[in-house]
Amino acid sequence: MKLLIFAIVYPIIWITSRLPMPILYLKSNISFFILYYIVGYRKKVVYSNLQAAFPDKNEKELKSIRKKFFRHFTDLIFESIKSFSISEKEIKKRYQYTNIEIIDKLTKEGKNIALVGSHQANWEWAFGLPLFVDISCLGAYTRIQNKYFEKVIYNSRIKFGYNGCPIGLFNSQLQERFKTKKQSLYMLLSDQSPQLHKTRHWATFLNNFVPVHTGAETIAKKFNLAVVNINTTKIKRGHYTSDLQLITASPNDFKDYDLTEKYLKITEAHIAKQPEFYLWSHKRFKHKGKYDEWLKLRKKA
Repeated sequence: MKLLIFAIVYPIIWITSRLPMPILYLKSNISFFILYYIVGYRKKVVYSNLQAAFPDKNEKELKSIRKKFFRHFTDLIFESIKSFSISEKEIKKRYQYTNIEIIDKLTKEGKNIALVGSHQANWEWAFGLPLFVDISCLGAYTRIQNKYFEKVIYNSRIKFGYNGCPIGLFNSQLQERFKTKKQSLYMLLSDQSPQLHKTRHWATFLNNFVPVHTGAETIAKKFNLAVVNINTTKIKRGHYTSDLQLITASPNDFKDYDLTEKYLKITEAHIAKQPEFYLWSHKRFKHKGKYDEWLKLRKKA
């Protein structure tokens, strides 16, 4: 069955990927109309997230952001499909970096790097980063159950030199690289909501007290990684700039969870500038109000 689904769907994706960007954005416009006005896909979830994140905004403002989000969301879907065929020339033109010299400097100093970011604007096209830096790049991803789609998506992501690693194997890959002294940059998107039983820290993020991921901080301290933040801004349709900011070259100078808190503050500030381009379609604050439940889980552990 998985092979049959792949055989039917992938040719459509393959053909769509090779269409010019203006045609893809025309398809995106149609998809937006269907998704937003007819299907109403997760409109309530998005509005609820925005309402919780921006309590000072009125209904009109929130609905405006929601509508702009869905316009961007369908663009992102087609931009992700374009990833299958996008050329080196085109990715360099459409996805650029500022302050890239931060990575160059740390690389020359022999540092390994944790590049921390969020699901803002377009994170999929960050697989072009190896075209701009002289350091091996490794990023964790969630495996797709259909092994046929898994293979083609994986090959698409590594075509510019990026190394993809399933989340479950990330720690072992990281340890292997340190064992063999392979200098690396590790891409970590840390703004998602963790599973409650795996949570180590709670913080106020987007005006809500919620559990937060601390894996980037843990890894940075354990392996003495320089921590660099990446914030992506949408310049115009199909064009992005990612700004790099050094958080610290000495992670062990920070008290427990201070690095995580700093990352969250930087991420919040960036989201506030372009809220419509953040990923609001998931239940962002699903564990809000579960702090006491979490404490009970901790006591049982």
